[in-house]
Amino acid sequence: MILYGASGHAKVIINIFKLNRIKINAIIDDNKDINTVLEYTVKRLNEVKLDKEVIISIGNNKVRKTIYNKLKIEKYTNAIHSKAVIDSSSIINKGTVIMANAVINSSSIIGEHCIINTNAIIEHDCIVNNFAHISPNATLCGNVKIGEGTHIGAGAIVLPNIKIGKWCIIGAGSIVIKNIPDNTTVVGNPAKVIKSLAQSNT
Repeated sequence: MILYGASGHAKVIINIFKLNRIKINAIIDDNKDINTVLEYTVKRLNEVKLDKEVIISIGNNKVRKTIYNKLKIEKYTNAIHSKAVIDSSSIINKGTVIMANAVINSSSIIGEHCIINTNAIIEHDCIVNNFAHISPNATLCGNVKIGEGTHIGAGAIVLPNIKIGKWCIIGAGSIVIKNIPDNTTVVGNPAKVIKSLAQSNT
């Protein structure tokens, strides 16, 4: 197993692999000032042969996608904590991290290279697209759709049947009661738009 990224997010993934008794062969990071993470030596990309399964261990959605585009490999794996609860009818795609006490209920689909963080709840029939991040204690109620690269903040709640676009930011603790277009930042209860590229372009 190879991790790409030696951030705090990598520490959580290391712990998941340890619990699952999966050997970590190498940890890579582009930052030359980072030489160790936990008890592991950090290497550079040119020092490691990517001949094992890889997981991109970086929390930032845009950076995770940038690295994915740079590597151009297909051998990705998931990191799923043993205390996560995942319904057998749900689908978890490659490169995704699911942390302790996360719940993914019936017929939900989690895309590639997503993060479902500690205690997050994904209810039935939800779709979380690639590179999205559902933060700790966030809740997606039934039949919610989350666009690529969107970040749902800690403790946020998205009500049933809501669609949130690509590369949005939902502020911590927000309650989303209506659809949100692409590239929009919302905060509050109920969630209100504070930034939108769509608005700025008009």
